[in-house]
Amino acid sequence: MKRSFTPTLSELQAFGTCAECGSVTEAARQLGLTQSAVSRSLASLEARLGVALFQRVRKRLVISDAGRAMLRDTARILADLNAAALMVMAFGDKVQVLRLAVLPTFGTSWLIPRLADFHRCSPGLSIDLAARLDPVDFEREPFDAAIQRTELAGPGTDVVPLREETLVAVAAPSLLPDGGLPLSDTAIARMPLLQQSTRPDLWLEWFRDAGLDPITILRGARFEHFGMVLAAARCGLGVALVPKILASSDLAEGRLCCVSTRELPGRSRYALIYPARSRASPALALFRDWIEASQDEAPETAERAG
Repeated sequence: MKRSFTPTLSELQAFGTCAECGSVTEAARQLGLTQSAVSRSLASLEARLGVALFQRVRKRLVISDAGRAMLRDTARILADLNAAALMVMAFGDKVQVLRLAVLPTFGTSWLIPRLADFHRCSPGLSIDLAARLDPVDFEREPFDAAIQRTELAGPGTDVVPLREETLVAVAAPSLLPDGGLPLSDTAIARMPLLQQSTRPDLWLEWFRDAGLDPITILRGARFEHFGMVLAAARCGLGVALVPKILASSDLAEGRLCCVSTRELPGRSRYALIYPARSRASPALALFRDWIEASQDEAPETAERAG
């Protein structure tokens, strides 16, 4: 039989806690075990690896160089196992769980306000939602699907187009000069223009489309995603160029207003993206049918329909 050098969970827990406490007695107290059980786990681990992980000095444990080399990974493994356990516990009694990666601002501005309707339609299904700006690697990450722009879809994935992206220039009413709207592109170019760091060329495309030299525009503050850009615009820090779908509630409630009648078509659509392994998922099928049917509804409409 092939010998295993992989530590057991009890060995890792004993090693990590002893390294933290410097004492078998205290480690045993924290772990709720007997002192002899912790000592046996340490001895078993050292015998398995063939190295001394601690020096015993006056009833204290002093970690060795080999032990220090192993400690970081031990802490990470135990933390990952704990996080995985807490995640599964959070699912509660739900029969199905759908793990989704979503563009952060699309998630907060569009998807989450509509999820109450989805839960009414599919009460036995729980959503585990995470934000992702970069393409999802479905081979390495445990997501069932993602909602991102089509240009972020990886090879071998299925793509279900959802909404077109249309960009609009918006600002807080307090930032705008007297004289009314709309502003000319020349006037907009003289204002602080908020930047989105993962899509830094948006304003360049806007002014190229207007026939203006983009080198003359005034750059404003730079933010990682559209949610931050919108928050900065609401605070009067500058003019934002954002997808209209993400700014709709701010525009409807008067926190922002469009400063131009022009709109700029985006490069791609928002889409539901998923790997081949998710094609047979009943949970994904329910979600796909729901999001295709509800993408044109406002959250209030979706609530009334439920």
